[in-house]
Amino acid sequence: MARQARYKKRERLDERGVLAAFGVDSAEALADRALVEGAGGAWCDVAQRASVLEALERMPGAAQRALARARAALRGEFDVFGTHVCFGEGQPVDWSLDVGSGYRYPVVPVERLKLARPGVDPKYPWELGRLDCLVALGQGYWVEREESARRAFARDFVARTLDFLQANPVGEGVHWTCAMEVALRGANLAQALWMFADAPEARRPEFLVPVLQALAEHSAWVETHLEDGGAVPNNHLVSNYVGLLVVGLLFPRLPDAPRQVALATAGLRAQVEAQVHPDGSSFEGSVPYHRLSAELFTLAFVVARSQGVELGEVYTRRLRGMFAASRAWCSERGLAPQIGDNDSGRVFPFRERDPREQGYLVPLGAALLGDASLAEGEYPDEAAWLLGQPGLALFQALPAAPPVGSTGFAAGGFHVLRGAGAVVTVSAGAQGQGGVGGHSHNDKLSFELHLDGRPVIVDPGTGTYTRDPSVRNAMRSTAAHNTPQVDGAEQARLEAHRLFALPEAARARVEVFQTGAGLDRLVARHDGYRLLSSPVGVERTLVLDKRERALGVSDSFVGVGLHEVVSRIHLPDREARVREPTAGELARALRVPQAPRTFEPLAVELGPEGSPVAVVLFERGVSPRLETSRYSPGYGLLAESRVVVFGARLSPPAWLRWVVVFG
Repeated sequence: MARQARYKKRERLDERGVLAAFGVDSAEALADRALVEGAGGAWCDVAQRASVLEALERMPGAAQRALARARAALRGEFDVFGTHVCFGEGQPVDWSLDVGSGYRYPVVPVERLKLARPGVDPKYPWELGRLDCLVALGQGYWVEREESARRAFARDFVARTLDFLQANPVGEGVHWTCAMEVALRGANLAQALWMFADAPEARRPEFLVPVLQALAEHSAWVETHLEDGGAVPNNHLVSNYVGLLVVGLLFPRLPDAPRQVALATAGLRAQVEAQVHPDGSSFEGSVPYHRLSAELFTLAFVVARSQGVELGEVYTRRLRGMFAASRAWCSERGLAPQIGDNDSGRVFPFRERDPREQGYLVPLGAALLGDASLAEGEYPDEAAWLLGQPGLALFQALPAAPPVGSTGFAAGGFHVLRGAGAVVTVSAGAQGQGGVGGHSHNDKLSFELHLDGRPVIVDPGTGTYTRDPSVRNAMRSTAAHNTPQVDGAEQARLEAHRLFALPEAARARVEVFQTGAGLDRLVARHDGYRLLSSPVGVERTLVLDKRERALGVSDSFVGVGLHEVVSRIHLPDREARVREPTAGELARALRVPQAPRTFEPLAVELGPEGSPVAVVLFERGVSPRLETSRYSPGYGLLAESRVVVFGARLSPPAWLRWVVVFG
């Protein structure tokens, strides 16, 4: 509230103030000053259009994808976390609508707005209010060659922008409740305005004056509502700084822009060290949030570099590490594991992406930094828009990177075993966000297995946040992960009223991580069940046998007493069935180091019937069964799936062992 009060005391920028800031005497002269100075060299400067189009033309389908996005925006179509909504071409957008529930947030001063309501989720209107649609319209304006169609995109850009500004006055309604959203909206509006800088519709004083006022107000709001007061600053604060930097660099004559750019530059330099580990992994404790952070730091880097602003060697080094980390855990289809929360968050509004997708970041990093160690995959649409033809030429000139190997990210809490078409990503480290665990799950010793690019054993995902706290906690519970559960206890206590905290309790750590041409071996343990009345310690050994194309899993329990141990294997779909293992499968499983000596007469086949991708064989005595579960491949998405459940009553020392045979 203190920051809000300081904001309200600030004198609002009127038309006279806008003209004075840009050094002109009349509104008619404003466009020649505001849309000529400032963005030279930035990706969104309309002068970069020819370079971007040249890159897009060399990439199959890229221009068509951009036009499709633009035409959807023109029709007023939005895909909000899997919910499709269409407001109609030329029609106002219901910006305050939660399209998932039908609830409409009132446009009242933010201090009077009740954000958290049962069954309602502010992320849905926030997704509309980021104004990605304006950049999509800009894509159409650049790619479309027919002049009347270009004019239609420009007119809609003006109409959509004014519609939002008029429907959401400064400080009123859901779109002013989170500084992160204000910052990203400001950045999108600033970039889109430059994309339309030569459009007569965007140069008219009746449009340009209120838009420049809005940019100044967005930056002022963010500056006075910096999200640095929580338990630990996270991606929200980075977003604040990115918004201030982008708006301030693209429109340096706005009041306070030089100070805000200096604030953002210093803030980003500090936060890249605080929020990106030296090994390149994000401190969030979430692989999907790593993508969001990487895009944030990349956008800041691209715009700052174009304007001659240095973010420093440490910044560049940590950003390179983020690209390398995405490369390490992405499978051949570019999909990353869903370890930790996945809210489908992105910053680049250039192409629709699967919420699990991260592979496009790797070639983007190669072209951005001229780094041959990242030179693999197809040149992505994001790179074409941000770097144009020079970026494509640089990427094509780089020698191909050698294959990525097994990698450990001890600081981030992830380890990756790779080989024989398998990518196994294991969670075995401290809770993210410095132990707060805001985006962490009870997933210690859990893993995802991708085979030939396909997710086969998965983390079920996130589902939702505040709309349904019971779903939120169920999806981050121990039972929702591929890890042993002892006596029905949680690895760390879940508190119903703390949906964004999961304090350190399990103390997961890796004891052994060995990689080789034929075998990878990881041994990890956690202490989450040491607080039981009869304490139990859990140690898991994973052996990736690349010769046999198999993964062996051995869980060891130490302690006292008799315990009910249940383990689970979560699947992304319903394609699984119980059957007898074949002699060949049994022979391969027996050759995996530390495999059981005898197996259950029933195995679980994974994948389409008739062309399975893997078979799971279990140590005798655990009686596997298939149960119905749910899988969330992105925020707001829930689909029926299957989970393999097995276990036994054990008196430590004891073991549970199983083997996954590929193909």
